[in-house]
Amino acid sequence: MGEAGYARSSISRRLATLRSFFRYCQREGLVGENPAKPLRNPRKHRRLPHFLSGEEIGKLLLAPDISSPMGLRDRAILETMYSGGLRVSELVSLSDGDIYLEEGLIRVRGKGKKERFAPLGSFAIGALQDWCNRRRLAPDIKEGPEAPAFTNRFGKRITDRSIRRLIDKYVLITGLDSRTSPHTLRHSFATHLLDRGADIRSVQELLGHKSLVTTQIYTHLSTAKLKDVYERSHPLASK
Repeated sequence: MGEAGYARSSISRRLATLRSFFRYCQREGLVGENPAKPLRNPRKHRRLPHFLSGEEIGKLLLAPDISSPMGLRDRAILETMYSGGLRVSELVSLSDGDIYLEEGLIRVRGKGKKERFAPLGSFAIGALQDWCNRRRLAPDIKEGPEAPAFTNRFGKRITDRSIRRLIDKYVLITGLDSRTSPHTLRHSFATHLLDRGADIRSVQELLGHKSLVTTQIYTHLSTAKLKDVYERSHPLASK
């Protein structure tokens, strides 16, 4: 079936159908053994995550109009997500008590309530500072360590859905690939670190991955990029 050009998922479904059919035949006494039982499904191809180039990330981060309060907030959100490699759920759960601007760190609550400290770059720190200063000017602003770091127009903690809408808005403005999602910033964060020589164990810690296997997908992205450069640059690479 592979030679016929079927996708691996199609082959797996057909093999499952054959196994079920011959199990039925066994129950009915039509065959003695299930000839499809030894057949194994093809190994699933792991889809590489979509990521943005450094130039594309720059366009996205500069898209918000920071002359408005919501533009300041959006810039801070994008900068923080990319600089810290955060999941959407980790970003929306940030509170004021989790932000340590002088140290350039934020405390992140990841999957399974596992906490980690994520470092932030100077651009993210500046964007966060600008947003925090502006947010404190709003009427009826909640203060204290439990106050949400990112709020909507009504001063309530921002939601996952709002972040997704925000990303969609700026992807449309910048003309970036429509596959770009909030998680794309996390993918880009990891890929750019590995491209610039970071070791995979450090990237695993920064992402908050429990298993190194989860982080290794990004090495495939880097390898694919190197192969592309090789094929475009080496005089004997092209057919």
